Amino acid sequence: MEKKARILYVEDDLTLSFVTRDNLVLKGYEVAFADDGIKALEMIRSGTFDLYILDVMLPGMDGFSLAGKIRDENIDTPIIFLTARSFMEDRIQGLQLGADDYITKPFSIEELVLKIEVFLRRSKIVPLVSHRNATLKLGSYSFDLTNQQLIHSGKTQPLTFRESELIRLFADNMNQIVKREDILMKVWGNDQYFSSRSLDVFISRIRKLLKSDPTIKIENIHNIGYRMKIG
Repeated sequence: MEKKARILYVEDDLTLSFVTRDNLVLKGYEVAFADDGIKALEMIRSGTFDLYILDVMLPGMDGFSLAGKIRDENIDTPIIFLTARSFMEDRIQGLQLGADDYITKPFSIEELVLKIEVFLRRSKIVPLVSHRNATLKLGSYSFDLTNQQLIHSGKTQPLTFRESELIRLFADNMNQIVKREDILMKVWGNDQYFSSRSLDVFISRIRKLLKSDPTIKIENIHNIGYRMKIG
């Protein structure tokens, strides 16, 4: 029998949390719950979870701070933010912290379950490397596809799944323009507006990860896409 995915759900609205938890359990998930950020952090440090659902406005420690703590210790587990606010600044801040998506309250259980299934499925995907070397050279960097790592001057930088997939996509299309819609469909699975904003955030992160070699450039081709060049 397939093991149930274990979700940590952090929400201080007890009425909403009861309904949401009940529905997620009915969908077959194992759901652990906390109603403030401090309790959630204790649970994170003492247990293992397959996905996090975090309200932004929490007592004790807000969702953004909690996500930062999660990413300090675990770079791969998907994070979905729930928020009653729709400010663009909040969404960008969450994406910069490594969140995978945002859902604005009120939301439907069907929407939440769909996103959960997408991220759980992707978190189990391993880049296809059987037909090629598991390590690529990118300028003065080594890119370990199997372990999702960048290695430079003896230092190893772990990558998130999306960071790894973006670098792989650019490496596969070196010196060629990769269209935004193609990147979004291959890495995000959709070309919606907020996925597009998320892409911009991830491009900035990858540029910072590769900044030790100034010969590596990721060019923004206006209204079209991006191109990686070396030299």
